[in-house]
Amino acid sequence: MDAGDIISIGRQTVWIIIKTSVPILLVSMIVGLIISLLQTLTSIQEQTLTFVPKLLAIMLALMIMGPWLLNEIVSYMNILWGSFAQYIS
Repeated sequence: MDAGDIISIGRQTVWIIIKTSVPILLVSMIVGLIISLLQTLTSIQEQTLTFVPKLLAIMLALMIMGPWLLNEIVSYMNILWGSFAQYIS
């Protein structure tokens, strides 16, 4: 195992992290933006109003995208564990 292998594993790991976290973060950001616009338009200054809609949207997004997220992580772990023999020798 040399530095190139470690860099490759690190690059793949970071890519999987980005690929699985961005959809949930985008949902949270879009819901937060919509709620902020509604607060601005209606002059409601309640700071805790964004919490419940964001929480519900994230839960819904996780239920919808959960199987895909789990499949991505499990397939990466299978590839990583399957190549341990190559990296050890």
